[in-house]
Amino acid sequence: MALADFSRYPLTFGPSPIHPLDRLTAELGGARVWAKREDVSSGLAYGGNKVRKLEYIVPDILASGADTLVSIGGVQSNHTRQVAAVAAHLGLRAVLVQEHWVDWPDVTNDRVGNIMLSRLMGADVRLSSAGFGIGVKDSWREALAEVELSGGRPYPIPAGASEHPLGGLGFANWAHEVREQEDQLGVFFDTIVVCVVTGSTYAGMVAGFADLATNFGDRPRRIIGIDASATIEETRAQVARIARATAELIGLGRELRDDEIDVREGWAGDLYGIPVESTDAAIHLTGRLEGVILDPVYEGKSMAGLIDLVHDGVIPRESNVLYAHLGGQPALNAYAGRYH
Repeated sequence: MALADFSRYPLTFGPSPIHPLDRLTAELGGARVWAKREDVSSGLAYGGNKVRKLEYIVPDILASGADTLVSIGGVQSNHTRQVAAVAAHLGLRAVLVQEHWVDWPDVTNDRVGNIMLSRLMGADVRLSSAGFGIGVKDSWREALAEVELSGGRPYPIPAGASEHPLGGLGFANWAHEVREQEDQLGVFFDTIVVCVVTGSTYAGMVAGFADLATNFGDRPRRIIGIDASATIEETRAQVARIARATAELIGLGRELRDDEIDVREGWAGDLYGIPVESTDAAIHLTGRLEGVILDPVYEGKSMAGLIDLVHDGVIPRESNVLYAHLGGQPALNAYAGRYH
């Protein structure tokens, strides 16, 4: 099947906007930097990148006859907030397992930001002491079994929707959307920079842009993933698996090469979800120069990577680089002690 053959349930306003970050570009003195804004892409609970993934999963949810979406993430998971929003939009229940992924000393951590929004939308929020991990978790399996035992019909959505068979399609489509916007803007983005943790956002992009190059004659581009998991080898393995599965699903017609998958370390710090000095600097710089707000878990780290790659000339001066802003700002409330 080609990408266009898959069913999609629209949850976004349309193509997320692309705009230049001219003051940041001037400050960095290198490549021209643009942003594509998933944080303003949807009217559901402040949007974010997971809404785009769920657009391809909703048709399967509806066909299954499920009455309850069951998903998992950290206490301040952007993904579970977006699952709660989609459940409310569809008239379904949501059971959310919120694990202790981030050891952050803020007494309001499990009461503000994303988790507060999920509760406001009627989700059944279940706190778990389990730590960070991007694979399939026992706490999630237990929640699914509990829904079944109570007579419900659960639909499982893994962390970040990444391990779902359709999880990469949303950002494969994002790549095709970028190509259409390039024609409108009169620009070609030779480099894409995006944060990577559970993997299907980046993996979908890799598959989608490979599809454009292989089957539609586009020029090749670099898709640079900035790791924020601090478990780099596990993340790289998951990304490669999802990217290749997505490429096969959309009929790429060839194997993805290893050099098409480029996940870089150096900005995550030692632990997932803990901001470091470069994270803070990127958040403050982007806010001060552009009025664009980043979060300390994902976007602050991917922007820190972009800044260094431009400064170091890894992204050359003549490049047009597209920064994928994936959302996540509600989590800032859980870090109020650091940003005040």
